[in-house]
Amino acid sequence: MKLILFQPQIPQNTGNAVRTCAVTGTDLILVHPLGFDISSRSLKRAGLDYWEGVNVESIEDLFTYLEQQTVPFYFFSSKAKKLYTDVSYTTDSILIFGSETKGLPDIFFERWPEKFVTLPMKEGVRCLNLATSVGIGLYEAWRQTNFSNSK
Repeated sequence: MKLILFQPQIPQNTGNAVRTCAVTGTDLILVHPLGFDISSRSLKRAGLDYWEGVNVESIEDLFTYLEQQTVPFYFFSSKAKKLYTDVSYTTDSILIFGSETKGLPDIFFERWPEKFVTLPMKEGVRCLNLATSVGIGLYEAWRQTNFSNSK
């Protein structure tokens, strides 16, 4: 399984995502530009010593990357209508989360509207924190695949 963070802005969120990837055996892809330096002290502190145990890759162009994929991928967005629990994840699924400040560009929804899922939230409130959303989405995908890589 892979987790993609599209242009993350807050180092602590990315650090927490690294930690979640470490404990689930998930690869992490960061889409540039990032809102921080990967060597940032707060980023390292949030991820503790988990960076070494996670396969982290950086890419510049998410659209081109996804066009080349043959595995299932899903965008997590507060603007989607389909619940994140209404899709069937596989061990090679890719879960994509947008920037904390801007979310995901419309170009992705225009190209792949059927691949957008949402976490249920009370109306009229702001979105969940990125790191929290990553944990919820990734653990549901991991649960559906019988916690693969947990041994």
